[in-house]
Amino acid sequence: DASVPFTAARARNAGFKRVMTLLPQTEFVQFVDGDCEVAACWIESAADHLRVAPGVAAVIGQQHERYPERSIYNLLCDMEWRWPIGDVKALPGNMMVRAAAFQALNGFREDLIAAEDTELGVRFRAHGWKLYALDVAMTTHDANILRASQWWKRTMRAGYAFAEGVDLHGAPPERHFVRERRRAFVWGLALPLAVAVAVVALGTKGLLLLALPGLHLARVFIRTPGTFHERAVYSVLTMLGKPAEAVGGMRYLLLRWRGRRSALIEYK
Repeated sequence: DASVPFTAARARNAGFKRVMTLLPQTEFVQFVDGDCEVAACWIESAADHLRVAPGVAAVIGQQHERYPERSIYNLLCDMEWRWPIGDVKALPGNMMVRAAAFQALNGFREDLIAAEDTELGVRFRAHGWKLYALDVAMTTHDANILRASQWWKRTMRAGYAFAEGVDLHGAPPERHFVRERRRAFVWGLALPLAVAVAVVALGTKGLLLLALPGLHLARVFIRTPGTFHERAVYSVLTMLGKPAEAVGGMRYLLLRWRGRRSALIEYK
């Protein structure tokens, strides 16, 4: 129905419903993003774990970028996929879910333009379910982000999702995306405004405030695992992306104030 706004969440729900219509006895369903390829051993490994772990609603594996060497933005994505093994709080787009648990929660929220997978994870855990990451190859992802403009849009979409996530689940004890939104507004909005005011009031001395993001960048660099190049890319892009996240967050707040919702923010 073209009159209803399209989202990835809506597409995933439609696919799930079709599977359950054709095969109503299905126990587990694997979701796969269109820019991903499933590893040969994944389906069997994931299903085996769900069979022996009745308290787990969804299981994920290890995801890697297909061409991390083609751009620093692809490399950043590859580093973002390095989640820990064991119990996890968040879900990516690629996951195997327990069909009954997914149906009980009515699937993904179809009105979300981004981070619908993470939001689903929040609701799973709120209902007593666990989420688990296996040390098994799951998917190869092809971000294909070769230009700064693509990276900016992707990062802005993340900022939009942070702001919306706080509205949905920001209250204690979950505090979903509260820290992420705060960092975006502090480093991406408040600090640039403070620097501008300081320069007007103090002249070039006001530029000393730029030492603050420099110190934060160094802190992220030190705490990030990986090679020197990986740590440099991650810390620099994470800091430079804060204004984009702030723009996305402000976009959400403005649209909410006007009683509207954003269309899809696509970077490909």
